[in-house]
Amino acid sequence: MFRSPFPDVDIPALSVYDYLFGSLSDDDLQRIALIDPASGTETTYGALRAQIDAFAGALAARGVGPGGADARPTVIGLLCPNIPAFATVFHGALRAGATVTTLNSLYTAGEIEKQLRDAGATWLATVSLLLPQASAAAEALGIPHGRVIVLDGAPGHPSLGELLAERAPAPDVSFDPAVHVAVLPYSSGTTGIPKGVMLSHRNLVANVQQCRANIDLRSTDRVLAVLPFFHIYGMTVLLNLALRQRASLVTMPRFDLVDFLTNIQTHQCTYLYIAPPIAVALAKHPIVDDFDISSVHTVFSGAAPLDGETAELAGRRINARMLQGYGMTELSPVSHAVPHDRDDMPASSVGAMLPNQLCKLVDTETGEEITELDAEGRTRPGEIWVSGPNVMLGYLDKPDATAETLDEDGFLHTGDVGVYHAGGYFTIVDRVKELIKYKGYQIAPAELEALLLGHPKVMDAAVIGVLDEDRQEIPKAFVVASPGSGLTAEEVIAFVAASVAPHKKVRRVEFIDVIPKSAAGKILRKDLRARETADV
Repeated sequence: MFRSPFPDVDIPALSVYDYLFGSLSDDDLQRIALIDPASGTETTYGALRAQIDAFAGALAARGVGPGGADARPTVIGLLCPNIPAFATVFHGALRAGATVTTLNSLYTAGEIEKQLRDAGATWLATVSLLLPQASAAAEALGIPHGRVIVLDGAPGHPSLGELLAERAPAPDVSFDPAVHVAVLPYSSGTTGIPKGVMLSHRNLVANVQQCRANIDLRSTDRVLAVLPFFHIYGMTVLLNLALRQRASLVTMPRFDLVDFLTNIQTHQCTYLYIAPPIAVALAKHPIVDDFDISSVHTVFSGAAPLDGETAELAGRRINARMLQGYGMTELSPVSHAVPHDRDDMPASSVGAMLPNQLCKLVDTETGEEITELDAEGRTRPGEIWVSGPNVMLGYLDKPDATAETLDEDGFLHTGDVGVYHAGGYFTIVDRVKELIKYKGYQIAPAELEALLLGHPKVMDAAVIGVLDEDRQEIPKAFVVASPGSGLTAEEVIAFVAASVAPHKKVRRVEFIDVIPKSAAGKILRKDLRARETADV
């Protein structure tokens, strides 16, 4: 087993609220916690805590709470973009002992209904912009209007302002943070079917504590909050870590490159948490040169693999540290991250294990544990298994799926293939289920995608396995070419062939306007496969 190079850290037995807000000093209370670029409103830590307490009190007065020995906590759905009110509602619900299931702001009414039903939600908080689909889902589930909170107000629904104005005292709740479910984000895991991931207060507290060991975020930093808070990456590494470090968050409801750059310039943001598509834009888009973003000293990329060449190009262009991390929803989510002071780790690396964890690499064919390093100081690829205090409790009401992912020894089988290097760091090869099998050889799409992004005429790329005329699986590349570049399929195929072993060659190319990706930046290969099937 591999161990973290960092000493274990203390994981306090506290709720998320007590951990984040229980130790605010007098100086902290005056610090700016949240900045809303749309209105210019700034919220101090003192004001934020007061709002959280008042919202928790309003919920408790309406029967929302942690449940009891024979009852689950109240489950509240939160359908909301990145605005300051998200922090109030999210942490206010946790303060009241409720469980929050966060929803993608792009979801349809049917998708909202499906998640709320599975989570057992009886309350929903949203904004007026998303009310049509939220209302349709709530009505289908029988959630009355009085339990659909519209944060910015709508007729027939309670608003955040009205609930805060009640000034109800925060409830005195008691629960075991080790087993009390704080959040229910939904993840496809390794089986492709979305499942509610039960993360306890201890899971969330632990992961922030672990991140603090090597993510150098400080109270003097201004963090641009563009990654969605509803995603576990944005929830833990962006929202909760920034609040714990007493940094300031500049919220962005959606990504727009011009707005992104404008906010950095206007608010002098110093720390960026991004997904790989934003790194590609920072590296290659000409408009970046029109803005002064020299305030940025660190960019941290996660949620999906980022190739080293793009990371280095982006870092050089904006003169900032480019760091990567790795994790998954089931790990709260971070298990690996590049330390801020480790220049010896390559840009393609996801860094070292965080404290308080053990990690195994397991051969995907034989099940054998991989421990030996080759002459170049690295292991052969294997599936990453992780144990630690950040590992989920399990999947909601799905014991079989839990047993498939979480073994009896407490190791979470991530479904990701990685390599350990003698310098104490890991690189990610790809997902087990995404590997392409060509004539018995395994091909990692991420490797080919990283190579393709190094082509000066390629803006973005994705690779999947498709069947040829002989029903053999072969790599196919979907490519977004630079406008007016005249890039051809033959050029793409020759470019890849010059850099890889024969079995890894791209054998088909399709040009596409945009690579479909999730809100966290992960390539939606299922959409590309559906496109391929439709073409056939």
